[in-house]
Amino acid sequence: MLNMQTKGSDDLKAVISAVSTLVEEATFEANKDGITFKGMDPAHVALIDLAWPASAFEKFTCDETLNFGVRIDEFSKIIKRSAKTDDITISIEGVMLTVRIGKQKTYKLRLIESSASETPIPKLDYTAKVVMPHQQFDKCLGDIGVVSDYIDVSVKEGGDVAFMGRGDSGEVEVTIDDIKESSAIKDSKGTYSLEYLNPVVKAVGGSTGDVTFELVDAKPLRIEFKVANVGRIHFYLAPRVDS
Repeated sequence: MLNMQTKGSDDLKAVISAVSTLVEEATFEANKDGITFKGMDPAHVALIDLAWPASAFEKFTCDETLNFGVRIDEFSKIIKRSAKTDDITISIEGVMLTVRIGKQKTYKLRLIESSASETPIPKLDYTAKVVMPHQQFDKCLGDIGVVSDYIDVSVKEGGDVAFMGRGDSGEVEVTIDDIKESSAIKDSKGTYSLEYLNPVVKAVGGSTGDVTFELVDAKPLRIEFKVANVGRIHFYLAPRVDS
């Protein structure tokens, strides 16, 4: 019912790694249009909304809508056995998911019972938007993490962007010179946990060029990562609420 083949392994590694930062078991939905996934971490702090269209694959066939569940750690370990240039073919036969890596390796992974449920996606009117290179965003998170467990993001109405962090040992402000786009219809700010941000940003890695993040006061941040130029991962993260 499902047969798909990637050209190289980087995009698939990024997708599976990103999902594995939030959940232990994942239920994907496949249909003729591609693959989707929606999942939230157990604490309901972060959410991933994945859309990976059929056009992103070298080959893609799916006869009918299909939900399939995997233990994401086991799936990730298999995908990581591939080299950068290895094509990966994934198919489902009965209760087994078959993963062929290049011409050398074939794994069979037992599917788990689908735990698909409705994961509501926040519908928000964002007041600020910033586009910047993934590498710079990753570096910024590392710089903030030296003194803080949280990052403060502020976008002024004129488009000025500030990244800051504060902790017991001190504070830091980071300026990014090569921000590609920044805009705000009003001053917007939020404070977000690096514990959730760092893993997903590192998981996506070099498979994405720019990251786009949008925010509105006191509401979840949304970050968009592009996958294979036509797919995308939306990552939502609730803001820190001071007690």
